[in-house]
Amino acid sequence: MEQKRRRPYRWVFMVVIMAIASTSLWLYLDVNQVESMEIKSGIQLKFRTNEDQLEIYQGQTWQPFFAKGINLGASLPGHFPGELPITKEDYLRWFAMIDEMGANVIRVYTIHPPAFYEALVSFNQRKEGEPLYLMQGIWSPEELLIEKQDAFLPEIRDQFQQEIRDAVGAVYGAVTLPEKKGKAGGKYRANAGPYVIGWHTGTEWDPVMVQKTNQIHKEMEPYQGTYFRASDQATAFESWIAEKVDIVAQEESKYGWQHPMTFTNWVTTDPLSHPGEPIYHEDMVSVDPTHIEPIHWDAGYFASYHVYPYYPDLFRYDTGLKTVKNDTGEIDTYKAYLRKLKAYHQGMPVMVTEFGVPASWGNAHFGELGRDQGGHTEQRQGEIDAQLMREIHSEGYAGGILFVWQDEWFKKTWNTMKFELPEDRRSLWLNVLTNEKLFGVLGMHASKEDVLTIDGDKSDWEKLAVEEKQKLDVKVHGFEEIWMTHDEGYVYVLAQLEKAFDPLSQSLYVGVDTLPGGNKKAAELGSMTLDEGLETLILLGQEESEIRIASNYDFHTRLYGKRYGMLPLKEEELRDNSGVFVPWKLAVGLEMEPPDSKTYHPKEEVIVGNLRRGTTAWDHPDYNSLAAWETKDKIVELRIPWMLLGFTDPSSLQVMSYQDEGRDFVTETTRGIRILPWISDKAGDGPGTVEQAGNPYPLTRLPIYSWEPWEEVRYHERKKQSYPLIQKIFQELDVPVTKEIKP
Repeated sequence: MEQKRRRPYRWVFMVVIMAIASTSLWLYLDVNQVESMEIKSGIQLKFRTNEDQLEIYQGQTWQPFFAKGINLGASLPGHFPGELPITKEDYLRWFAMIDEMGANVIRVYTIHPPAFYEALVSFNQRKEGEPLYLMQGIWSPEELLIEKQDAFLPEIRDQFQQEIRDAVGAVYGAVTLPEKKGKAGGKYRANAGPYVIGWHTGTEWDPVMVQKTNQIHKEMEPYQGTYFRASDQATAFESWIAEKVDIVAQEESKYGWQHPMTFTNWVTTDPLSHPGEPIYHEDMVSVDPTHIEPIHWDAGYFASYHVYPYYPDLFRYDTGLKTVKNDTGEIDTYKAYLRKLKAYHQGMPVMVTEFGVPASWGNAHFGELGRDQGGHTEQRQGEIDAQLMREIHSEGYAGGILFVWQDEWFKKTWNTMKFELPEDRRSLWLNVLTNEKLFGVLGMHASKEDVLTIDGDKSDWEKLAVEEKQKLDVKVHGFEEIWMTHDEGYVYVLAQLEKAFDPLSQSLYVGVDTLPGGNKKAAELGSMTLDEGLETLILLGQEESEIRIASNYDFHTRLYGKRYGMLPLKEEELRDNSGVFVPWKLAVGLEMEPPDSKTYHPKEEVIVGNLRRGTTAWDHPDYNSLAAWETKDKIVELRIPWMLLGFTDPSSLQVMSYQDEGRDFVTETTRGIRILPWISDKAGDGPGTVEQAGNPYPLTRLPIYSWEPWEEVRYHERKKQSYPLIQKIFQELDVPVTKEIKP
């Protein structure tokens, strides 16, 4: 009786075990039905290099293959990459959209969780036609390399080589990685190896580290490995890379496959000479792919570079690049650079594995032909990305991999990072001034962008739940109602006026107060004086709409004027209550002067506080992803990015403090936002009449718009307007152009 009672449980247990085993076997074996060519000792090939092309084995023959790819990040809004929040369902949904876009390659920078490889295998087994191929990156110990300045240190070698073994095992579904903070782990059982197009080893190399490594080990002999070696011309660092690529090959060969190999490189460490580059360290050392050679590796080897059109400055200043015109007859330094780089690598394929521009309010660098590092609408982002992809193809490259699939809220940029405080909360809100967050083709939009539309219509506001909005009891002549709300990216204001706003003859102002200090008087206030100061001032009009910042509160002047001495200072404007509001600016280039640079270049800046009029209705023909305000009849709608109002972290109600001692900025916790709106005639009436006005006007008695801190974010995905433009160019490009490339 006892045995009979146990037997059903044993059968259940056996069924579960068999199901798990069969699923694992299915994931492992069925994928090997991918068509491939068998060479010596049973080694399988699906891709190989042939002269300057990449080839795919298809239809029992080798055919040219042009990689039309997209880089894929490892984060979602509200998370840093090391938290690994992406689910298998997310990956499957994204793969379908990426495939629909026309991409044939997905590149990842590091090991993703098991769900990624399971999803890739599952998606490819179910889709018709060619699969989505994988370019697997292997992350180098980037921080250690920069800190230690010697790539050959045992701790760096051991860490990198373990990462290589883990990455290959993860791709082939044959490893269990321990759970470690900031790293993917778990049981890897899905065999994605046959879908690999190539291995991409390392990260962008710090030139100072490369140079010091070469100096320390200048007497070493070139590396000679099993599958790859360094040539006699190789530097010590190039030998170090040759060894790492060889280890990848050794690990992959254990699984009976060979795939093309490459390592990460970028313009800063390319093998070309750039006499027009003003900064010495941007052209101080080379990492030359031609100094590494495959031996006994039939899949071959190719060069890859990250090439953006705005960095380094050689794209603007090197006259040697101002010799080539594009299809529209314009001098195009990006195209010229591609041509020179391709010519240098005669006989081997070259791929651009990162390129693109962001659709962001903020800008971090100027580029030629308007290809700046930000400040683009989604439409313009797509136009530029398509132009760059077309040039990569036309110059005979083996492929182009766009940066990046999804927006990444955790990212930082040099010209806003000092203003995002605390740093560890950066992923909890969307700072649209930080361009790095908004490179995605798939937008990760703040939660109310699919609820509220800037279009001058209040019907969507009326649908908001009571707890989602706040009516402000501000009695000002010309205004009937004022409402406010917010999300992870913006503060929203709706004003219902007594009569229609006419931007041709009127100016609408909104003064904003978040903490004690600021301007209690100003030319824009006319004769009115306030009992508390304003940090920022919003102006809406026909010709000029912008947000300005109190001169003594201005982050830009305080950083680059007081701390760095790159801007002239006016003492009267540094005093509290100066009465001056200045344009909201971001730096896009630091002052360059010898001995750090070859020639002097002044600091460059851009006004980022301009407020564009338009609609954010994404399905409207006039949609503008950077639109800030619109008016219709008696309604004025407005959205303002948090940082333009002085916020360093709205999720914890942190605003920039007026305190300005030491090198680092400090923050204060605000109670919320007070606003004071008024309308003036452009003929010069000054502010409209304010009811119950005193002298000074009691700004401190106005209601405060407040909210609770948040620890979790809401967001929604939406393809940007750039998506169909990328889709169109991907559909146009089939195989690489074969032609003579002139230097």
